This record gives sequence, structure tokens and C-alpha cells, in this order.
Amino acid sequence: MQSPIAIALLVSCSLPVCAQDLAALSSETRNTVLPVIPKVIATMQEAVTNEGVAGAIPVCKDLAPQLIAKKRAETGWDIRRVSLKTRNAERGTPDAWEAARLADFDRRAAAGEKPETIEASEIVSLNGRPVLRYMKALPVSEVCLGCHGPVDSLDADLRRKLSDHYPDDRATGYAKGQIRGALTVKRPL
Repeated sequence: MQSPIAIALLVSCSLPVCAQDLAALSSETRNTVLPVIPKVIATMQEAVTNEGVAGAIPVCKDLAPQLIAKKRAETGWDIRRVSLKTRNAERGTPDAWEAARLADFDRRAAAGEKPETIEASEIVSLNGRPVLRYMKALPVSEVCLGCHGPVDSLDADLRRKLSDHYPDDRATGYAKGQIRGALTVKRPL
């Protein structure tokens, strides 16, 4: 039997208070993990300028996961990139919660919401413990089009290199501003 104090505490967590907690947790999570994205984009732009589009493949393939792994080690949170059209299915396939959010992100963008502002967060129970689920849409920027744009716009040599690195690549055909995927976080509470 629960004590009256425990019951009162449960009852006192009204929706507005919980919403404030969710907003604060989401803000803290956003401010902690999102600085990885501009680092990846800047490094990608530098690689394209210095080595051409094919020279940027290791940035997405190796550097971005390294930066995310570093942030995972710092925080203890599960952080990764996911997409409905994966380039690396082993690392980028969304779970059911993420796939539903990605589909919702696409709907929101199609309805006119700016992709760079689209995010979602929710407190869920995983294995009986509360976890913050947070996702931030990753829109296609100009530098991304070199490898993720329409297939017929990709150089034949680049297509071969992409195929060598990603034999099951589905991550092409995007236009600037479309949602390429998302940065996703599972943060134990």
C-alpha cells in the first residue's frame, strides 16, 4: 500500500508541471547534443572544398559517429542518427518510436513547418524506467546534396565510391530543405 505522501506526490504532478519538466529536460538535452551538428557540417564543407565531394564521405561515415560517440561517453545517453532512407542500415535504422517521429516530421515539413525547427520529445518507460526520448530533424543542406541529392546528379565515380562504402544505400534523391533524418537521444532519468 502506498503512503498518503507518495499518493499526494503522484497527484501533485499535474500536467503543467510535468510539461515544464519535459520542456526543461528537452532544452537541456538539445543544448547538450546539438552542438555536434554544426561541427559535422563545417568539417563536411571543408572536406568538399579541399578534397571534393568524395572526400566528404569519411566525414559522414567516420567523423560524425566519432563525435556522437564522444558525446555519448560524456553524457551516458544513447545518441545516434537515424533515417527512413538509411545509408548505413546497421547504424541508422530507426526503432518504432523514431520511425513514427520521422514520419511525423515529414508531415509537419510538408504542412509548412520549417524543417530546422522540427523536434519531438517525450518521457517514456523503457524496461520499467523513465527515459526522455528526444529527436531533432536534420534537414538537407547544400553540402549534403553532393552525396544525398538526386542519383542522376551524382558523378559516376562518386556513385561507385558510395556503393563501395554503402552497398545497400537508400539515402539519395533528396532536395535541399527536406528532412534527411534525425539526431535521436534516449536519456535515462
